[in-house]
Amino acid sequence: MDELIKVTFPGGVRVDAAFKGFTFKTDQPAYAGGTGAAPSPFDLFLASLATCAGYFVVLFCAERKIPTEGLDVTMRTERDPKTRMIAKVAIDISLPPGFPEKYKTAVIKAADQCTVKRHLLAPPAFEITAGIRT
Repeated sequence: MDELIKVTFPGGVRVDAAFKGFTFKTDQPAYAGGTGAAPSPFDLFLASLATCAGYFVVLFCAERKIPTEGLDVTMRTERDPKTRMIAKVAIDISLPPGFPEKYKTAVIKAADQCTVKRHLLAPPAFEITAGIRT
């Protein structure tokens, strides 16, 4: 099924995306010409990686009836100083006391199944067009 995201421009450098009944509002920080009133598109991209890994962790726990109280996921990024591009993404799963030791490796493998990450490893083709609306 094809998915459609409609992007609009509410003013300044703000950019909104309407998708599946939600509106994702973005802005840029002040140093980039924005007001910082919303996350930047790149911030949403990074958050999508972290929350995707978190989803797979919580799903893993739910399937095994493992409580998630005290469980959290932290993602840290490192940039290449020359390119300023993200060079490394490190995801840490903080397990609560009482988390079954036998599932430690398996919960890491679950987080590794993140769909967003898998799309980065096998990226889609991009096609960008422009046309005058009549």
